[in-house]
Amino acid sequence: MDSLLIITVAIVACALLFDFINGFHDTANAIATAVSTKALKPRHAILLAAVMNFIGALMATGVAQTIAKDIVDPFKLENGSIVILAALISAIAWNLLTWYFGIPSSSSHALIGSIAGAAIASAGFGVLHYQGFSKIILALIASPILAFIVGFIMYSIFKVVFKNNNLTKTNRNFRFIQIGTAALQAFSHGTNDAQKAMGIITMALISANLQTTTDIELWVKISCATAMGLGTAVGGWKIIKTVGGNIMKIRPANGVAADLSSAFVIFGATFIHLPVSTTHVVSSSILGVGSSQRVKGVKWTTAQRMIITWIITLPVSIVLSFIIYHICMLFV
Repeated sequence: MDSLLIITVAIVACALLFDFINGFHDTANAIATAVSTKALKPRHAILLAAVMNFIGALMATGVAQTIAKDIVDPFKLENGSIVILAALISAIAWNLLTWYFGIPSSSSHALIGSIAGAAIASAGFGVLHYQGFSKIILALIASPILAFIVGFIMYSIFKVVFKNNNLTKTNRNFRFIQIGTAALQAFSHGTNDAQKAMGIITMALISANLQTTTDIELWVKISCATAMGLGTAVGGWKIIKTVGGNIMKIRPANGVAADLSSAFVIFGATFIHLPVSTTHVVSSSILGVGSSQRVKGVKWTTAQRMIITWIITLPVSIVLSFIIYHICMLFV
């Protein structure tokens, strides 16, 4: 079998593995608040998230095309298959490391940084599409800030609207509503996060001269959606614990406000074809809601640890993929 074809098959396998890991790594984003408030039992919550992630992944391809062409030009990428393989190995390694320690890091940062690092290792800094790359980085930076603001405003509105309501009855009603908002958030996660692996596989097909456009093939969409859904079904309990309880004590009204805020931001990013970190967005929404309720009620030490991880993910993944690329080249 041709070596380029073997590498391409390996890339597709690694991309689906990345999507699977992304699914269980980011399951917490969709269901942590619903589980922590007992709106859903964990098993039911994971099943709901898996189904909605799968459906969401099939509904859009704009983010995938952004990943495929806006960081580097896949048609001109030197040693493109090795670049993509090194990027995937780097992103998978970082995701597994942060999952092991229960830290909600960004799969998006890891993948985008890894693509950039491996491409730079292959052809130098000039290979990057700085306009497209900077647009993606701006979206990754701005989205959690926007999510914090939207979460703060959303819960502020809730406090005014429901201030005279019976607390027990209101919480019971919001717990029921949370089932719907958890499903909505899982759907939004699928529309954005699964697209990243689709973009990577498309880059690999172009590099192997198996495809001549950045259009996303149907089999790529279905396989990535399936991998994401299966990963979600496995669940990431360590991260669920961090997002669902270690940021603040979440009540049903908090959960609904956070879910709606993060889904709003993710849908907006998907609409304009920009990848964002669902981990950043969801966690920032919870921080915004918590700050609106009571600033001292937020566990800022947990938030600080998360923010540090978010900041270091991009440079670490760039360096890691740079090194992995050169290691891979020793065996080619």
